[in-house]
Amino acid sequence: MRIVTNGVFLEAHVGDIAQQPGIAAVVNAANAELMPGGGVAGAIHAAAGPELATVCAPLAPIAPGEAAITPAFDLPNEKIIHCLGPVYGHDRPEAEILESCYRSSLELAEENMLASVATPAISTGAFGYPIDEAAEIACRTVAAMTAGLRHVQVVRFVLYSQKDYDVFARELVRAAAHARQNGEAAA
Repeated sequence: MRIVTNGVFLEAHVGDIAQQPGIAAVVNAANAELMPGGGVAGAIHAAAGPELATVCAPLAPIAPGEAAITPAFDLPNEKIIHCLGPVYGHDRPEAEILESCYRSSLELAEENMLASVATPAISTGAFGYPIDEAAEIACRTVAAMTAGLRHVQVVRFVLYSQKDYDVFARELVRAAAHARQNGEAAA
């Protein structure tokens, strides 16, 4: 699925975040230490190679909602943006922290003049964030930021399952409609 909001393509795909050729940066749903772990962090570290952990070590720890950027090493991308999402029911206010993840990630992409970003559904795995709530926050935040993006032209949500894709596709449509209601250019 692809929607254009303020000249930025917002996409949703089912796939592997560690396999996004043609995308400048991928977002790692990281742990505070930016080290290999389970889920997205494990997949990205495994695909990027051992050099990733070496460059991540001096950048850690990061707090929930913060992001850091590194080279992508063996991934088919230029950069990895590492972001620590909130643990649902523990890190408060979790909605603001999750919003900060997407905002911080796109700000780093802009600062590094990256044209495209692929992101997973941050915090929806082991961190327990309900997919419906997470998708609404992610899509609303990203759509609201499109008016200020100068370098980022594509934001791709890479979802783990068809069910997650269906939720994000619905929320992308809502985010575009909200942008139109607010007089922003969206199609």
